[in-house]
Amino acid sequence: MAKTNAVRVLIVDDQALLRMGFTMVLDGTDDIQVVGEAADGHAAITQARALQPDVVLMDVRMPNLDGIEATKQILADVPTTRVLVLTTFDLDEYAFAGLRAGASGFLLKDTPPADLVAAIRTVANGEAVLSSRITRRMIELFGDALPVDHPADTGAQALVASLTAREREVFE
Repeated sequence: MAKTNAVRVLIVDDQALLRMGFTMVLDGTDDIQVVGEAADGHAAITQARALQPDVVLMDVRMPNLDGIEATKQILADVPTTRVLVLTTFDLDEYAFAGLRAGASGFLLKDTPPADLVAAIRTVANGEAVLSSRITRRMIELFGDALPVDHPADTGAQALVASLTAREREVFE
């Protein structure tokens, strides 16, 4: 039975037992509906084109075509779909490759069911979700590359610089 206004999810994983487990968790919610399953990247692309899901739960390591390449193709073919990468392997290269491919999130398969449901809702709403370990790793890698000035500080500095000498004196 179709759920009204439900987030439509396609589950992609080469392990049937995991697909079944995810389906049981997600179908137990009022606002998420599993509309299809796929066991490899090629089937995922075909299913995504046919079903137009809101969110694809995508495994990384699969036979025939991996989840990273499938993500690229799905997002090229169905740009309204969001992809949430789920993997057993807590490796930076999978997370970063998934994000470069256009995924909206990256979680490990040991994520608690309630967190997975929340992540699907978040991604369906156009936001991004990353496991806390990946977030910490990205901060470590890219923190030094962030701008030093805060936008509010830059604006305030520009405003102060535009004041006349008398205006600065009164301000101080």
